[in-house]
Amino acid sequence: MAGGTKRLPRAVREQQMLDAAVQMFSVNGYHETSMDVIAGEAQISKPMLYLYYGSKEELFGACLARELSRFIEAVREDIDLKQSPHDLLRSVILSVLRYIDANRASWIVLYTQATSSQAFAHTVREGREKIIDMVARLLEAGTRHPEPGTDFHMMAVALVGAGEAVAARVSAGDADVDEAADMLINLFWRGLKGAPSDKEASAASS
Repeated sequence: MAGGTKRLPRAVREQQMLDAAVQMFSVNGYHETSMDVIAGEAQISKPMLYLYYGSKEELFGACLARELSRFIEAVREDIDLKQSPHDLLRSVILSVLRYIDANRASWIVLYTQATSSQAFAHTVREGREKIIDMVARLLEAGTRHPEPGTDFHMMAVALVGAGEAVAARVSAGDADVDEAADMLINLFWRGLKGAPSDKEASAASS
């Protein structure tokens, strides 16, 4: 098996290993997934896998780092701060749910397998805070006339928390993306409508 990937550049081979690991971790869970199984999925030898990643814990940590980075970057690319507050909120929610629907194994690793392991709890918390901070900045940037004392960070905490619960159903195939997005948008726009004071916010609150 190793011969088929012998001439691959290191960067390509690393991604091949991470792809295989994410898939196997999402299916079997962290504790039940062996390095043998991952090496087989990646079509490489186990010694080669250990050469790149010295332990299963190190490999799982690399998976978390890559998947979180991909997730945040994908959402950022879909954001247009010139949008109205309502459209900005819709863009964020749709971007998140569509990414999760298209990358279910990635989400399962990030928010199911990782959170079930104490060894990665700190990494998960750090990643979640990055997402909350990003959402808070987007909400603040998209709210043209915020009320005094508006706590965008707490709004982001609530949005991300509810989004994670809905995302879990999306990743399991138990919820339609567009219907789930509409539900979250309506829920949070009712909560946010007092902060934006542009024409669209006035129309939405009537």
